[in-house]
Amino acid sequence: MTRSVPGAGLTGSTVAPLAYPHGGLGRHPALPPGERLRVLLVEDDEGDAFLVGELLAETNSMIDLLVATSLSEARQRIVGVDCVLLDLGLPDAQGLDGLRQVLDMSSGAAVCVLTGRSDEHLGIVAVAEGAQDYLVKGQVDGVLLTRALRYAVERKRADENARRLREVELRQAESARLERGLLPQPLMETDQVAVHTFYRPGRHAALIGGDFYDVVQTRPDRVDLIVGDVCGHGVDEAALGVELRVAWRALILAGVPDDEVLPALEQVLISERRLQEIFATVATTRLDLAANRATVRLAGHPPPLLIAGGKVAPVPAPGGLLLGVRPRRPVAYDLEFATDDWSLLMYTDGLIEGRVGDSEERLDVPGLSELVGDRDAQAVPLAELPAWLVGRAEQINGGPLADDVAMLLVTRGGGR
Repeated sequence: MTRSVPGAGLTGSTVAPLAYPHGGLGRHPALPPGERLRVLLVEDDEGDAFLVGELLAETNSMIDLLVATSLSEARQRIVGVDCVLLDLGLPDAQGLDGLRQVLDMSSGAAVCVLTGRSDEHLGIVAVAEGAQDYLVKGQVDGVLLTRALRYAVERKRADENARRLREVELRQAESARLERGLLPQPLMETDQVAVHTFYRPGRHAALIGGDFYDVVQTRPDRVDLIVGDVCGHGVDEAALGVELRVAWRALILAGVPDDEVLPALEQVLISERRLQEIFATVATTRLDLAANRATVRLAGHPPPLLIAGGKVAPVPAPGGLLLGVRPRRPVAYDLEFATDDWSLLMYTDGLIEGRVGDSEERLDVPGLSELVGDRDAQAVPLAELPAWLVGRAEQINGGPLADDVAMLLVTRGGGR
């Protein structure tokens, strides 16, 4: 038995009063193989729902049609759907309000409006709200409906890809700005020493970490250096690293007494960190070029390596406590250079935390000392030594290092 469908308006005027759960289940031999789409029709009129299914079935559209008669039912069925085909007159939502609710719940699904209201202004507003298309009942056949649904899905995917690309571009631009803040140009004019810098991010989804360094000359014969590492990876940690580096530079330029610099830096860390568990490690060196000596302070950071007289050894400065754990002044260690040919290598722990082959052993400071003292390393120009060390550490690790690596190599005379 058939009956006329009031206000249906789609192609055809008599339908059986049954909802049509699936449309286009067959595969047309002339169509290229493609993916099947899952479309959720939100329509409370059984006749219109049936006709939509018939239109899709006639074109062998490779579309699986699900039907919901209200927005509340649509919420339960929308998971895994590629496109929502929405009527604007529903029992629990009318007009653009229903569209807005569907857009909120649809996440990655495309949304097309299918309504009996031939209102050009309403169609423009619906598309402006976020719908991919506006279709009027009675003005679409099976081919047009199928094409509209597939185009809508592709437009939605293109929009999502463009959005993700934009997010990546914004993250890259943000990382570049943060990297410039973490890794500044040395503020130095003297030619008595040379400083070689190096930075490489770890493999954590290319996220910049909190490693930082800086070099500041305040007198003709005085140069200050710092290498630091904020625990963690991401924008927050990198931003905190920038704050610490800038604060350190300001303290040095302001002439703050040596023993007060790191305690003041720790206060900046404590006041600016987002979580109480966040800490930082730093190593600072003050070079007195006239006296050919250095003062090293460590706060939970690995010691610099001294390269001189053909030998390599860690500077035996006290390790000190991490910044942000329990405020305490690091103990200064005075280092006398025996000759005018020496180098100091300052680095973050990402360089020494790689494994040695398949074992659980880490490269650590002794292993790094061996690498720097290796005969092959002695043949490497000092300006290229930091990059060479990272390459060798990755070979020993059997792959990229997991953490960021920052290095300062300061040299005087022949550097060895």
